[in-house]
Amino acid sequence: MADTNACPVLLLTPSGRDCVVAQALLEAAGIATEPFRDILQLGAKLRDDVGCVVIADEAINGADLTALGRWVSSQPPWSDLPFVVLTQRSGRDRRPLAERLTRALGNVTFIERPFHPTTFVSVIETAVRGRNRQFEARARIRELHEGEAHLRIALTAGQLGSWTVDLASYALTASATCKAIFGRLESDLFTYEELLASVHPEDRARVEEAVALSSETGCDFAAEYRSVWQDGSVHWVDMSARVVRDDRFARLVGVCSDVTLRKTSEDQLRRVNESLEVKVLERTAQLEDAHRTVLEEIRQREHTEKLLRHVQKLEMIGQLTGGIAHDFNNLLMAIMANLELVRKELPSAERSGRLVDGALKGAQRGAALTQRLLAFARQQVLKVEPVQMPALVNGMADLLERSIGSTIELVIDTPDEVPFTRVDTNQVELAILNLVVNARDAMPDGGAIHIGVDTAHSAGDSDLNAGDYVRVTVRDTGTGMDAATLAKATEPFFTTKDVGKGTGLGLSMIHGLARQLQGALRLDSTLGEGTCATLWLPVTDRPAEEERIAEEPKDDGSADARNVRATVLVVDDDPLILSSTSYLLQDLGQDVIEAASGDAALEVLRTGQKVDVLLTDFSMPKMTGVELATAARALRPVLPVILATGYAELPEGAGADLPRLRKPYQQSQLLQEIGNAVNNPVLRQRAG
Repeated sequence: MADTNACPVLLLTPSGRDCVVAQALLEAAGIATEPFRDILQLGAKLRDDVGCVVIADEAINGADLTALGRWVSSQPPWSDLPFVVLTQRSGRDRRPLAERLTRALGNVTFIERPFHPTTFVSVIETAVRGRNRQFEARARIRELHEGEAHLRIALTAGQLGSWTVDLASYALTASATCKAIFGRLESDLFTYEELLASVHPEDRARVEEAVALSSETGCDFAAEYRSVWQDGSVHWVDMSARVVRDDRFARLVGVCSDVTLRKTSEDQLRRVNESLEVKVLERTAQLEDAHRTVLEEIRQREHTEKLLRHVQKLEMIGQLTGGIAHDFNNLLMAIMANLELVRKELPSAERSGRLVDGALKGAQRGAALTQRLLAFARQQVLKVEPVQMPALVNGMADLLERSIGSTIELVIDTPDEVPFTRVDTNQVELAILNLVVNARDAMPDGGAIHIGVDTAHSAGDSDLNAGDYVRVTVRDTGTGMDAATLAKATEPFFTTKDVGKGTGLGLSMIHGLARQLQGALRLDSTLGEGTCATLWLPVTDRPAEEERIAEEPKDDGSADARNVRATVLVVDDDPLILSSTSYLLQDLGQDVIEAASGDAALEVLRTGQKVDVLLTDFSMPKMTGVELATAARALRPVLPVILATGYAELPEGAGADLPRLRKPYQQSQLLQEIGNAVNNPVLRQRAG
């Protein structure tokens, strides 16, 4: 049975209990109904989704059916709404009413009363099924129209002409675009014989052979040939078609396009190449006396091309790494937020609480790794700060031990007191990790890696200025390198590993990092005895202002943040991040309004709802977080906006005046930023 609930039956049976009985019978059969009091109310509620209309004859006896008739006559071609009339008349008494209703309503079925309930339900179900078939016909008609429209759009966009050839009579039917491709007007008669006559004499046999082959075997037709227009000009045409057969006919149905520009460009390019080859030979002959100079130029060009390929490869790797790391950053954001909320629900002493703490620490380490990958992908300007290398190296111990495996012994020897050096912490950690992984790969049968930190003085040379340095040394007992390999070790993409096991980027990146930090990377290796890599980093004095900041913490609103109660509009296109952030804020007692896009957020602001803070993701489709902030402040100039982002660096000038919340963030960081935004004195002054 068809789904009758999708198309209700309208009832106009005002006498006695007819309406109640009809509703009961139809609802028992699973058919939805809508009762009406009079013909005017019924006419006002007629619509396309009605299954049928049941009318008692006393309701329309003497009534004005003009409105009903107007609606019936205005139905679309697919629609023929059925009317079921309940009548007590018979014979000649019913004929005038039947003729009147048929003229006004069209599709009318009469049921004489009294009738059996089964008969009534059966007639209504039949009418509704017929109506459902009309709906199905409507859907098919719409699909057909959409398909035809899409085909026309595709042909127009591709500048393609359509054509059909009857393989029995060779009658040609061509579109206006097809005729134009052969230099004809839309009004011109264009026959198959004229089409063949327009084929260039040198190509005609090939085209006729292809048509005959498709006609005989049913294979696809494809030909690219020259066409001679009536004005004598020559154009290139690309034609392709497929054989379509039915019970009586076989046709070639295909498309054509003008490829004159492409063929002309190919011919010009070929001539240019031929001319270029001649010029190169002439120039080579003229420069034979300067052969040595030419060879040097060639070597320089090859070197430049290699560097260009290296840069392109590095850029591609950076883009891929950045995209993957950003997606993982969002996943870790959702994981950390949910773990932080779960941890509040579990006693920390229980096993489940310890497991949640362990999972949260693992997610935080993953977040730190994605930040390094994002920094590499963006090739950002280094953010240097005073660092004590012993603390940095010891803090990496767990990560390094997991990276080298159980067959290799790791020894870390660092003194307690070492001068500060100004470095980018994340990049130096990545460099040390690369050196350790390289050492591990050089010891397939196991061995030992020794990491040491000390100080040294340089008298100055070609790659290292005079001065005091902190040295980080990574020494292994592996296979080592010979002199030739050692000389190329820091070149980009040079690697001694098997195909697929190394990119050759590690040492070159470390070398570049050391140079950028005004230091150096020095390698010492002996074949069969191991390798020693030393990272030289210049010593610096710890800035006095940094010590003052450590002694006198800045009043950033931490105390006020805990007492803030705000309505936060959270905007993020990722449902996981959106829900996780909302849970964190709700757990803090904040009121949350969620929006999955910038447009949705602006709609909330336009409605006048209370919003104290706008927290938006930066990377969203159609509208970035910075664009949303600009549009939001056009609506509410003093609205505080916080930009949440997982990228290491945003494009230059993107939201420079907006506070940023780095993903993945913890609940305390989120609360702090909300408090700072609400208590922002600049915005308060503007509001005042």
